[in-house]
Amino acid sequence: QVQLLESGGGSVQSGGSLTLSCAATGGTFSNYGMSWFRRAPGKEREWVAWLSKENGIAYSADVVKGRFTISRNNHKGTVDLRMTNLKPEDTAVYYCARRTTYRGAMYTPTDYADWGPGTQVTVSS
Repeated sequence: QVQLLESGGGSVQSGGSLTLSCAATGGTFSNYGMSWFRRAPGKEREWVAWLSKENGIAYSADVVKGRFTISRNNHKGTVDLRMTNLKPEDTAVYYCARRTTYRGAMYTPTDYADWGPGTQVTVSS
């Protein structure tokens, strides 16, 4: 049974940077694709970025492209999300998720069986 845990959230002013990390117990990330999602209060989950299991390809949502980077930290055994030039619209709870099926596109939440509890990111103007 895999458990995911996000860390690195916090409060930052507009234009600042944060790096989120996702750690796993009971499994590894090496054989699974991973995504970061986010959810603002009262809104639907929004896909942020995807990293393939082979580490050969990555995609990010248009709203964060050029500002957010997803990567694997092999030394720490984590999947990280480096966020730069943060904007108030980035305020949300951020979740990492492990993809277990490939029935839809990479941004399909139901393809991810394992989710962390989330970490809060707050960006002030």
